[in-house]
Amino acid sequence: MIAAFVQDIQDRDNKLYLSFFLLFSFLLFLTGMFFTTALTDSAKSMLLSHDESVASSLLSQGVSEQVIATALTENKRTEEGASLLAKVGFTQVQETEFLLPLSRFQNHTRFLILFSTFLLSVLLLGGACFFLHRREQLYEQACAVIESYRKGDYSPHLPQTREGGIYRMFSAVDSLATMLQAQKETAQNSKHFLKNTISHISHQLKTPLAALSMYQEIMENEPDQPAVIEEFAAKTGLALKRMEDLLLALLKITRLDAGSITFEKENCRLQELVSHAISELTTRAVREDKKILVESNDDTSLICDPAWTAEALTNLVKNALDHTYAAGVIRIVWDASPAAIKISVTDNGDGIAPEDIPHIFKRFYRSSKSQDTQGVGLGLSLAKSIIEGQDGLLSVHSVPHTETTFTILFPI
Repeated sequence: MIAAFVQDIQDRDNKLYLSFFLLFSFLLFLTGMFFTTALTDSAKSMLLSHDESVASSLLSQGVSEQVIATALTENKRTEEGASLLAKVGFTQVQETEFLLPLSRFQNHTRFLILFSTFLLSVLLLGGACFFLHRREQLYEQACAVIESYRKGDYSPHLPQTREGGIYRMFSAVDSLATMLQAQKETAQNSKHFLKNTISHISHQLKTPLAALSMYQEIMENEPDQPAVIEEFAAKTGLALKRMEDLLLALLKITRLDAGSITFEKENCRLQELVSHAISELTTRAVREDKKILVESNDDTSLICDPAWTAEALTNLVKNALDHTYAAGVIRIVWDASPAAIKISVTDNGDGIAPEDIPHIFKRFYRSSKSQDTQGVGLGLSLAKSIIEGQDGLLSVHSVPHTETTFTILFPI
């Protein structure tokens, strides 16, 4: 409770109101002291005026000064004196207005009390109204900001520059707004990504589907031409393989994005890992008159998920084959240092234009110079997701018309 009170008085407005309350209490104390002094002086004046009237009356009746002085200074009360005052009407029930000095004292006291009460009440009311006005302005500002949040505008911020309970609440609301903004942006990005993905998939499937439809029509119209049937059957197989590759790549990327894949890391020899990665590509390389050279032959080991890491390497080598001409060479090299293991895949193809470098890892991205090459634009994106999912790094360096090198870096 004490801690909460200490936190509350850290609020600047609460400090001001507490300071005002202490000042008001001090003024109230001074007013009480003033009343005490003023009433004492007024009572003394009333009694002195009464004694002066009595002394003057007695002197006019020939009573000696000694007798008068003794009567005025005598404090002893007797029954005879009380009976005498009662006979002339001086009793407790006598109306105040018939005792002129006391009536003056009463009127003076009432004026002081009423005037002081009025001033203090005005001061207290003014201080309370000022404090409430400041609070009302703060609440109106908060309501305006929260209304902006409700409408989806998260640019305004609640005041958080002071201490106190209300500002801690503002900070919590602002944090909630930041979280909602992030969720909104994530939802918008997901919606935009889904829209673009569907558009890209539709575009990627449109070409092989149109080709399949055309091949099927040609084969129907040429049933007696074995050579035509064989040619377009092969083309049909390629189109189906392209569709299969697209769907498999999309499935893998979707699983990686959803976090449904757990990388099962183990100690793998790089020689075996690279051999497994290129095993399905050597035939293609021979068919296209290209070479895949593994230029490292040591016992370097890497802790990784062998299946997924081989998948990433396969995609990098596929990309190199796609962008290398006949007689081209793809080199795979690795080396280990105390800090990291580096694997490089280098080709001597056309290279990558500088303006394309920032975009090549984006899904479905294909530069204007690679529209006629194989692939669907998912291999590099999938490779990057796999490598980064295992805390690795994938980067690229390219010299146009000379070579391109993709580098995988696994920190040790």
